[in-house]
Amino acid sequence: MELLERLRQCTSFQWDKGNADKNWERHRVSRSEAEEVFFNQPLVVADDDIHSTTENRYFALGRTNRGRLLFTVFTIRSRKIRVISTRDMTKKEREVYRVHG
Repeated sequence: MELLERLRQCTSFQWDKGNADKNWERHRVSRSEAEEVFFNQPLVVADDDIHSTTENRYFALGRTNRGRLLFTVFTIRSRKIRVISTRDMTKKEREVYRVHG
């Protein structure tokens, strides 16, 4: 099944305390900002083959409601999106987002 279709079938997000706090402490990205990326267009998603050792991981390039550009690593468990890490996009990632978004 295509990744975008799998995302459309997701019904909620799954957070653990470590990831939610880590993203805020390291990158000042709140849970709600990280979630907004999945509801706004354009959204660029792809497999993260390098980090898919124990489970399939993916990355997303997207924008928050306020226009903040975020790079988000996530996995899908059942029908839940589990954000692993999220941060501001690098210059190179912004260019990829501009071209493919």
